[in-house]
Amino acid sequence: MQPPMRILITGANGQLGRALQAALSDHHVIPVAHDTLDVGADYSVDAIVALFPELVIHAAAMTNVDACERNPDEAYRVNALGAKHIAQACAELNAPLVYVGTDYIFDGLKGEPYLETDAANPISVYGRTKLEGENFARALVPKHYIVRTSWVYARGRNNFVTKILALAAERPRLNVVNTEFSSPTYAPDLAQAIVALVSHPQYGTYHLSNEGVTSRFDYARAILDEAGQANYPLDHP
Repeated sequence: MQPPMRILITGANGQLGRALQAALSDHHVIPVAHDTLDVGADYSVDAIVALFPELVIHAAAMTNVDACERNPDEAYRVNALGAKHIAQACAELNAPLVYVGTDYIFDGLKGEPYLETDAANPISVYGRTKLEGENFARALVPKHYIVRTSWVYARGRNNFVTKILALAAERPRLNVVNTEFSSPTYAPDLAQAIVALVSHPQYGTYHLSNEGVTSRFDYARAILDEAGQANYPLDHP
């Protein structure tokens, strides 16, 4: 990606947004957080066009799965309509769009890693609204990268790692499911992979995550072990 470009990042205060800003330090980055731009609002199209980015990385989303179930209308507004608004701005600017998606668009029944060509079948509000966001990006922006990832974490941010450590500090034991599997992905690694991806105009859908697979239970066990709490009691249903 040379020479330097004007790159707008939504969700700039999130763990991936911050990692992207660091990875793109050689470019003119326009970081946009929720407190300055509500992507679900209609005005966001004109607001983004006015900033005239040459590339948009759409990392903003309502990612709390339980909150999405409790408030599906807000989840749709942010995840689906938000992506539509970002895509409309990119289409007007003729700017490429990176849409950061999720493995939650799949039902988890395959029993092995999903491929980009596998059919989506989301079973949660979060997964359904993120898939609708994908569809808007794909339909409205010819120059798009759909980047699906999983279980993103970063040091000092709100994620599964920090939640397990916080809960373990409050409770005498924890109960963690052992039926949900995925690949924990370090935000700086994901950011570097996105930078490498957009260096080439090979538009399309990509699965980007760290290697390996684990269950929520084994992930929690590894987190506690690394934190020096190997004897902490951990149960599963």
